[in-house]
Amino acid sequence: MAHTPRKRFGQNFLHDHNIIYNIISSIQAIPDQHWVEIGPGQGALTEPLLNEKVRLDVVELDRDLVVLLREKFKHYPKLQIHSADALKFDFSALADEGKKLRIIGNLPYNISTPLMFHLLDNAYCIEDMHFMLQKEVVDRICASPGSKKYGRLSVMMQYFCETEMLFEVPPESFDPAPQVTSAIVRLVPHLQPPVVVNDMAKLNRVVTQAFSQRRKTLRNSLKKLIAEEEIVALGINPILRAESITLAEFASLSNLLQDL
Repeated sequence: MAHTPRKRFGQNFLHDHNIIYNIISSIQAIPDQHWVEIGPGQGALTEPLLNEKVRLDVVELDRDLVVLLREKFKHYPKLQIHSADALKFDFSALADEGKKLRIIGNLPYNISTPLMFHLLDNAYCIEDMHFMLQKEVVDRICASPGSKKYGRLSVMMQYFCETEMLFEVPPESFDPAPQVTSAIVRLVPHLQPPVVVNDMAKLNRVVTQAFSQRRKTLRNSLKKLIAEEEIVALGINPILRAESITLAEFASLSNLLQDL
């Protein structure tokens, strides 16, 4: 059954067998592990995952694709197909007691960031995540302080996860070909946060405020939240810009905030 990619769902179907092989080689799936695939599309990764003998749940929004997948994989007893919006899906409900989920997906570019943060709400039951994303987004997720790509997404994702870009994926690997290069990123939730944050809402507020005016120094961008002398007392130079501030320093700044 043919399926025409739908722009409103951000559908770009992976068809490059070399890239599929590289992904499957990189994730090192083990038989009977519990995997969740987000946005399986026409099953380019679904089939090789099933051939690794894993337990697999897939979450697909497009009802026509759900019909296609149910027909194509009807002889695979270890597969469960969920016709649902991943942004609203309760991933924790899939986790078995004492065992963590492994997540994989070719995420639609238009929802990739909110979807990752939705998953991180359930980070306690996730072992790791492997995502195909716009390379620009992967660069920002993995960026270090001092880089022009370093920003709010870098700080917040690195608070929750160890991040690693695995390899790039060219546009011609998809149908239809997107306008941008993609990349595979590995996200491994920290067992313990790398820094002490008293209140995540405060961290988010400080980081968002600092990067909303990238060209301004900390003493100017944060002046409505934190006094310059308080910044200095933490050993942070107040004339630095947000792109030079480490996760640990942002955590210290957020811990200064009074109740929101």
